[in-house]
Amino acid sequence: MAHKPINIPVVSEAKKDNHEFLKGLWLQNPVFVQVLGMCPTLAVTNSAINALVMGLATLFVLLMSNTLVSALRNIIPHQVRIASYVLIIASFVTAVDYLIQAWSLEIHKALGAFISLIVVNCLILGRAEAFASKNRVPHAIQDALGMGLGFTLALLALGITREILGNGSVFSWSVMPENFQPWIIMLLPGGGFFMLAFLVLLFNAIKRYTDKQE
Repeated sequence: MAHKPINIPVVSEAKKDNHEFLKGLWLQNPVFVQVLGMCPTLAVTNSAINALVMGLATLFVLLMSNTLVSALRNIIPHQVRIASYVLIIASFVTAVDYLIQAWSLEIHKALGAFISLIVVNCLILGRAEAFASKNRVPHAIQDALGMGLGFTLALLALGITREILGNGSVFSWSVMPENFQPWIIMLLPGGGFFMLAFLVLLFNAIKRYTDKQE
């Protein structure tokens, strides 16, 4: 009696790339799910433009460092891998720091030391150690894009809501009626905590609802 062949499902490269990309946007969002990078998340999201610039700066550093770490994963000695990752990340942070300074001194001053602190952002170092150092360059790029965009969108959501409630504007454009009374607390650190808690609650409620529908 002939045995029927066992069909083993094969995950295509495209599906794997899509999974890595969507993972950072939704399933494992760095801010709303993993609660990573809370220092810049709370400190620079008092306006939409600050949040957007910090998010894009982090995305750039994450993308470039993931790519380089993945490309050099078989060359970097295991004993000095963390020091090598920090050196790679610091190089790209320095580059993005000068780019922001050349583009806008006002935004560079507003972000302050938080640009340099991207070097020790646990999101970037964590992705380098946990993913980029163990996967090929295309997958590392997809992971960096997903996580970076997820982080950027989370910061932007915080920045927009805090600026609307705290200043009645978005990207310095007035969007509220003239008689609107700004909630000044939303521009302060305490308002950042309250709004972050609300968005985390909302994100997880939507996530649970969509999981039940599936």
